[in-house]
Amino acid sequence: MTSKLVEFLTRELRIGERELAALISSAPDRYKTYFIPKRSGGKREIAHPAFELKIAQRAMINGFLKDLPVHPCATAYRKGSSIRQNAERHCHNRAILKYDFKEFFPSITERAWLTYCDRHSVLDRSDAISAGRILFRRPKGGRILRLSIGAPSSPILSNILLNDFDREVHQRVSAHKITYTRYADDMTFSAERTWNLREVDGILRSVIRLIGTPSLTINSAKTTLVTPKFHRQVTGLVLTLDGRVSLGRERKKLIRARVHYAINGKLDRHAMAHLAGTLAFAKDVEPEFYTRLERIYGRDNMELIKHSVRGYSRS
Repeated sequence: MTSKLVEFLTRELRIGERELAALISSAPDRYKTYFIPKRSGGKREIAHPAFELKIAQRAMINGFLKDLPVHPCATAYRKGSSIRQNAERHCHNRAILKYDFKEFFPSITERAWLTYCDRHSVLDRSDAISAGRILFRRPKGGRILRLSIGAPSSPILSNILLNDFDREVHQRVSAHKITYTRYADDMTFSAERTWNLREVDGILRSVIRLIGTPSLTINSAKTTLVTPKFHRQVTGLVLTLDGRVSLGRERKKLIRARVHYAINGKLDRHAMAHLAGTLAFAKDVEPEFYTRLERIYGRDNMELIKHSVRGYSRS
């Protein structure tokens, strides 16, 4: 009898069962890899799936993954969510404690997916294994299948597989009047007073042990505690003392300078397109700043920058 997953994929991909079996068999190795520098030093491996595999992964998103639960505390990779909304949840608290996971996507393995499917009766074992081969990559020289940075299915899958983790952390820290959000591998905890946060480290490590899979590791070097005495940032945005989310003084100064250069014809097309994206981001985060730019430089000039991205391609 043909499985539910096979029926779905042969229909969506418009291929026969034999072709699908060949795709599933080879899928973990069908990635093109390259490296980009990390801001903190070193290099990050990016692995893009082959064209046919990417189509299968997108089919999995639309047919299965999009309907699986994601905890409200997970704010990345969700329609209608943004880093501004992530930061806003903490803007009325004074003390902020930030944690980071090591090698976040690669630490999430096929085993975590199979365990999730068993716990929540998502797919039977055979289909779960087949889906895992489509969704996870085998790094060169390795045996364990891992989430790939570069696959379209990895972001939503990371949120799904951390749903139990997010729920448990949220429940435990809420008892201490702590707000928790997770934006990909960045976890933020905030409270009215620093002493409220003293339980977070123990809770976090306890939940990691309890959940078991995914096998997560805290990057202790990036753990940061900030209070109103210092420059408070959450996912790159500044929290002001009056409870607002801001782009920050330096970023706004840079944006004003780039707008001035654009109006005076001093930016090439690539820089103009980048500025258009930056302004769209700024308008979402701090609309009043964007309105001031329109007053200073003129709405028509701002519209010209906005439309400069039309037809632009980095290639």
